[in-house]
Amino acid sequence: MRLWLSKNSSVPLREQLVRQIMFGVVSGDLKPGQRLPSTRELARRFRIHSNTVSAAFRDLEHAGWLEVRKGSGVYVRQLGDNPSESPLDSSLELDRLINAFLTLARGQGHTLADVQARLRHWLSLEPPDHFLVVEPDEGLREILMAEIADATSFRVEGCGYEECALPERLTGGTVVALYSKAEEVRRVLPPEVSPIFLHTRSIPEVLAGEKVPPRDALVSVVSRWPMFLEWARVFLVAAGVEADALDLRDAREPGWERGLRSSAHVITDALTARQIPEGLRTRVYRVVADSSLEELRAFVERFLTVNQ
Repeated sequence: MRLWLSKNSSVPLREQLVRQIMFGVVSGDLKPGQRLPSTRELARRFRIHSNTVSAAFRDLEHAGWLEVRKGSGVYVRQLGDNPSESPLDSSLELDRLINAFLTLARGQGHTLADVQARLRHWLSLEPPDHFLVVEPDEGLREILMAEIADATSFRVEGCGYEECALPERLTGGTVVALYSKAEEVRRVLPPEVSPIFLHTRSIPEVLAGEKVPPRDALVSVVSRWPMFLEWARVFLVAAGVEADALDLRDAREPGWERGLRSSAHVITDALTARQIPEGLRTRVYRVVADSSLEELRAFVERFLTVNQ
């Protein structure tokens, strides 16, 4: 790997050397186990004090990038002996890598505007790594996130209207929202962002193939989202379930699980379903239409196939 140091730079020589070696490791120019030039050799090559090189090596060793072997020299750290160890796991190291990249770019004459423009270009070419559910109602948003995650096995994040306009929120994400909120979502998003809008399940679709429980059977509806409880009450009554046979439970309240086993049927949402005790006869009613979930699965498969 070629190293270069500028004595006229505002960045100290020690930091210049640290950043370039870090960048060399990340870029693959410096391989794990590779021996670096000695302190004396680097000091002589760049006509700098050997203490400057030694201090840089100490910084890199402390951060986990290099390994000093007594009587042998300085080597790029060989990862893999302990899988839990990696100098690249912390946000601090990521910040240092970005700092190193910016220093190198500016040192070669590129303006900050040039760097930002090219970064935006390359980030735009990267495939999405998550769905971003935009929904102002937190309870509904969490349910949508759970349904999408279950259906696609893809990472899902969520936010309200205000957050979704922030560039850092949109980076790497594909926006999804309900069709009923399309106008509001389009209004807050940048014009170049193309969301995927989701259809909700219709009442006939929800009730298709369902048998009405016996008149004396207790039916419990459990959710952390109050509107789900009301929504479920309406369609169950419409399906012929006696209103007196419905037991509506807010899963945000302490002790909501007590006595649940006495219910003949437990109806819940995709998020709360993860907390329902085992052994109960549970039916999960989903908000998102099957056609929309299939569209999201196809979207994920297309990107995963293209980038394999």
